[in-house]
Amino acid sequence: MNIDGTNTLACLKPIADVKGDVKINPLPHMPVMKDLVPDLSHAYAQYRSIEPWLQSDTPAPPDGERRQSKEERSKMDGMWECILCFCCTTSCPSYWWNSDRYLGPATLLAAYRWIADSRDERTGERLDALQDPFKLYRCHTIMNCTQTCPKGLNPAKAIGEIKTLMLERQA
Repeated sequence: MNIDGTNTLACLKPIADVKGDVKINPLPHMPVMKDLVPDLSHAYAQYRSIEPWLQSDTPAPPDGERRQSKEERSKMDGMWECILCFCCTTSCPSYWWNSDRYLGPATLLAAYRWIADSRDERTGERLDALQDPFKLYRCHTIMNCTQTCPKGLNPAKAIGEIKTLMLERQA
């Protein structure tokens, strides 16, 4: 929800940080279902569109576990921790203006999480799906997403990494 003008998780917002009367609103720029409950169905549909699961044509090893080195696994730090609260997405002016086509910071952070996963074999297809003037490139690096993330994640950095990979493909 939005507490005193900042999108955050109410369970993590210390009451001591609030001065005076507390102003509580639902997440901005989302339809409200009831009281403080936003309708996140569109945001979740966008999330589903990136196919947020491991994709591999290689058969799983006999033990069923696809192993990674510690270095490979560490590349996903700062991404897998996202809980899809959409505080970042609803703080993004580009999402306010283009939510019908721009995927938004939370979804793009999740997309990069799978692109960076060494076990996933669909990096090319994932990048192809994001190669669109609106899905990815509406991010103007305003950084509201990173400033408001209650988990301290950096969606703007992940979006920048996707853009870098797009440029490398063109070279």
